[in-house]
Amino acid sequence: MNCEPLSAYRQLDKAKLVGCWAHVKRKFFEATPKKTDKTSLGAKGLAYCDRLFALENDWADLSTEERLHKRQTELAPLMDEFFDWCREQSVLPGSKLGTALEYSLKYETTFRTVLSDGDLVLSNNMAERAMKTLVMGRKNWLFSQSFEGAKSTAIILSLLETAKRHGLDAEKYMTYLLEHLPNEETLAKKEVLEAYLPWDKNIKRACKLKKVPESTGLWNLFQYTLLLGAYHLRRLV
Repeated sequence: MNCEPLSAYRQLDKAKLVGCWAHVKRKFFEATPKKTDKTSLGAKGLAYCDRLFALENDWADLSTEERLHKRQTELAPLMDEFFDWCREQSVLPGSKLGTALEYSLKYETTFRTVLSDGDLVLSNNMAERAMKTLVMGRKNWLFSQSFEGAKSTAIILSLLETAKRHGLDAEKYMTYLLEHLPNEETLAKKEVLEAYLPWDKNIKRACKLKKVPESTGLWNLFQYTLLLGAYHLRRLV
């Protein structure tokens, strides 16, 4: 699970935590005044983080296996250098810089987890951005009426964000689901549902995103309508 290493997450028995390097970078950013020398400790910490992210950006189009090899041969030595540098510093523990160094070293093992799998990501920024749909939406619909309603909202929004991530037109994809799923004899079989997931080649062909003018807000309204409709349908089933 890619996240900030909070103690609550560490209580999950089967979850292996993947530290978010964006949080490390933020700690050093907060410890670095705007007008500061590039040779300052805070600036050096930021520079290490920038180098890590720059390498990851260069490997964005590689296969899982290729990315894993790059991480183990290039990213791992850079992380070694960074953590060794952190251990060498002597600063006030309660200072912002001291907090950044302590945070980095305390969760070092968690931040290194990304080196073990080419499919893992260096930060969870993408997931946090995906949550904005829910954050903005709840200001309009305020609250879920029940636990089941909240669960339905989470499932639908997860599906929508996954569809966007796979290059689908989210509106076209949801329309496709509403038009085709009711015609299936059963939805209890795994293989039936798998044919409607965002990464299915037929789904990609039918719902691929085309360049369109910037949203006027109607699509957001459409999303919220779908959520409410799905909630009521769930209550009826």
